[in-house]
Amino acid sequence: MYDKLLQGNTDIAQGGLLGLWAYPSNLVPLSYRLHAELAKQHNGADRWGYRTLHVGQIDCKGRPLQMKKEVGERDAGIDGLPANDETKDRVSLQKRTKEAMGLLKAAGLPSDLDWVSHEAVRSYDEMGDPSNTAQVHPYLFTTSMATMAEEAGVKIVLGARVTKINASKSASAAVESVSYKNKAGEEETLDATHVVLAAGPWTSRLLPSAHISGLRAHSVTIRPTRPVSAYCLFTSIDLPPDFSQTGETKRKQKAHSQTVTPEIYARPNNEIYACGEGDTHVPLPETTEDVVTEDSRCQDIVDYVGAISDELRDGEVTVKQACYLPVCDLGGGPYIGEVKEMKNLVLASGHSCW
Repeated sequence: MYDKLLQGNTDIAQGGLLGLWAYPSNLVPLSYRLHAELAKQHNGADRWGYRTLHVGQIDCKGRPLQMKKEVGERDAGIDGLPANDETKDRVSLQKRTKEAMGLLKAAGLPSDLDWVSHEAVRSYDEMGDPSNTAQVHPYLFTTSMATMAEEAGVKIVLGARVTKINASKSASAAVESVSYKNKAGEEETLDATHVVLAAGPWTSRLLPSAHISGLRAHSVTIRPTRPVSAYCLFTSIDLPPDFSQTGETKRKQKAHSQTVTPEIYARPNNEIYACGEGDTHVPLPETTEDVVTEDSRCQDIVDYVGAISDELRDGEVTVKQACYLPVCDLGGGPYIGEVKEMKNLVLASGHSCW
């Protein structure tokens, strides 16, 4: 029975995607089923955004950057026609023109995936559907789990930074206690008979033999200009040579990769989560409070997804953030199970993006 949870180094910037087609294959079916059961038992749809959805791989040709509409600028009218006094009071029931929908169909794009520009799409391949793919909102899910744990009698110590897992001096070294610094920076010791070490990229600081390091990744959330359909997209976007500077934009010219691969996840609360590639430019800090978020990397993600979607280009960026993924330096992973050098110490880490 684990009756206390030390919660300090917790990343909340993961995408929250669940797929029966994911890896590792020996763990995925159990995890996927448990998520569905939890959602059914505890109203996960409302509490943490659990739902099934489509996921696809999409190949696109990005458009040059364009300025967002400024306040007072004339809006486009129905189906892209210029607005006038007559069209302002009319509402089209068609989200795309017949020509646009024809191009999307030719690219293999589902008809309800209508928030990707028809000019950008080259091809679409389905990777998963509601029978084998789901999602949660990571922050809402983790906080809901913590709340339910408290209701069951678990004591949660927030802001704790574990410094050492202590073992008995006997021949068969076993977990004896955990040392940590509380929010005030004071050292405390918690007696323990069993410990689950789920410290993500900080794992090796407590258990060096785990060989787990941190890979930083940036992400953003965007409130699109209108509600969008339930799709997660793994993209490949070829950027045009003039991507960084077009028309009236005043951004400094910046070198971009020819092809970028942001992931785009629609969420049920009229929110889009988008993440970019990882980097190792900034070492893993002591705590999540010290994680450095580079605005330029977040803006790149915003620009990349805006290059294929007007709804995202003209949407509101609500969060810019960074997190560290726990990566197994020796390959493989995740590492889940008892640790040989210390009895009753269970490791759960090294899951990378999954």
